[in-house]
Amino acid sequence: MSAGMSTNRAMETVLLTVAQMGEADRLTVAAGTPEDTLMHNAGSAVAREAMRRWSARPVAVLCGPGNNGGDGFVAASALAAAGWPVRVGLLGARDRLRGAAQHHAARWTGAVEPLDPRMLEGAALVIDALFGSGLSRPLDTGALPTLAAIAERRLPVIAVDVPSGLLGNTGESLGAIAADCTVTFTRKKPGHVLLPGRELCGAVVVADIGTPASALETLAADTWENDPALWRRQLPELLGSANKYTRGHALLCGGYPTTGAARMAARGAARAGAGLTTIAVSEAALPVYAAALLSIMVRPLANPSDLAQLLADKRFTAFLIGPGAGINETTRDHALAMLATGRPVLLDADALSVFADRPRALFDAIRGPCVLTPHEGEFARLFASGGDKLSRARAAARSSGAVVVLKGADTVIAAPDGRAIINSNAPATLATAGSGDVLGGMILGLLTQGMEAFGSAAAGVWLHGASARDFGPGLLAEDLPDLLPGVLRRLMSATTP
Repeated sequence: MSAGMSTNRAMETVLLTVAQMGEADRLTVAAGTPEDTLMHNAGSAVAREAMRRWSARPVAVLCGPGNNGGDGFVAASALAAAGWPVRVGLLGARDRLRGAAQHHAARWTGAVEPLDPRMLEGAALVIDALFGSGLSRPLDTGALPTLAAIAERRLPVIAVDVPSGLLGNTGESLGAIAADCTVTFTRKKPGHVLLPGRELCGAVVVADIGTPASALETLAADTWENDPALWRRQLPELLGSANKYTRGHALLCGGYPTTGAARMAARGAARAGAGLTTIAVSEAALPVYAAALLSIMVRPLANPSDLAQLLADKRFTAFLIGPGAGINETTRDHALAMLATGRPVLLDADALSVFADRPRALFDAIRGPCVLTPHEGEFARLFASGGDKLSRARAAARSSGAVVVLKGADTVIAAPDGRAIINSNAPATLATAGSGDVLGGMILGLLTQGMEAFGSAAAGVWLHGASARDFGPGLLAEDLPDLLPGVLRRLMSATTP
């Protein structure tokens, strides 16, 4: 892929807040594009998508009192001109519309009915243009009966910008009903990819309405939807002159009697490209690990000083502790010892929960690149848990000084400097025991090879999801490491000139 294509694709993954999109519109108008032209472009895109997805059929267009409603009037006019039977319902009085919405409502030559469930009679498609992403309060009671009737009748829905009642910045629902398709404009918003918003939006179509690149470049966007374009060039290169030592050496602390978690993490690190991978374990666990692993080396920890001796070896380039480690003082001490090296460290599972009573002791110990990979339960033990997922992850990264991977079907990767990436490629099959352990190993493998922490975390999360998609139903966590090479091979071939 050429440099320009990669850059363009990365720009397309930017997620804009409601305020940023409003500013982009303002700058576009200031640059010479009239507001009613932007609205015409938006509503026309909605109509085109309706005609692309469905044959001509009776359609009910639900218009709200603001600009979203203006988009609906444009869509209604375009569909009627194409021969579709169209009914328009308006929430509020027509004479209270303002600006571009008033302009386009005046161009609609058909009847305008009060918003009411009765206007759905005979409809085979609904265009939801009631409220856009800027809504910040529960839905107007005047809209609720009609929306409820749509859901009850299971009518197909195209939402304009977002399904009415969905918060564009957070993905939270204030009473939204699910759409089959959502047409948004210029760029997606966080609410399109965070849950439950992602599921409520259905297929998301991003329409170009004429926003110039110059308007977007001034916005200082700091949130993206995860995509290889963001980190592909950071992936470690396989040089002909490389050897196992130059590709880095990963060190994990393995648990006992729970041994499977660390073993899966180690295989994830090795498959992600670590030149060497070693698991340090107690003497009691040594026979179990040694019998189950071939290319993964095992080192016994017979004395309290043994881990310190391993950590003093500069050939180890990144560390992981947590999977199956146990919530005990040994895990805490080992984690702090790893952090004291200043080399990259990934803490997961028990290595997070063990600091639940003293989270500041963990944060103060972070001296170098660090990735924390909590699920929601572990997150709540370490951080204040109020607010939406994106805000919580950002605040946690800022307070801890680490890259935080707040796991889930909509995993958020947040950096201490405020950057955040939302992942959307994780299939439901990843909801299986041990998949998080493999994810930690994949990120570790990238850290081991020298990839920076934020990029390693984002790449590891995406590769994890892509590997699971390749397998399909019936996935077990132990399948994931062996699926990773195929995903990496596709990425590498896509970048080959």
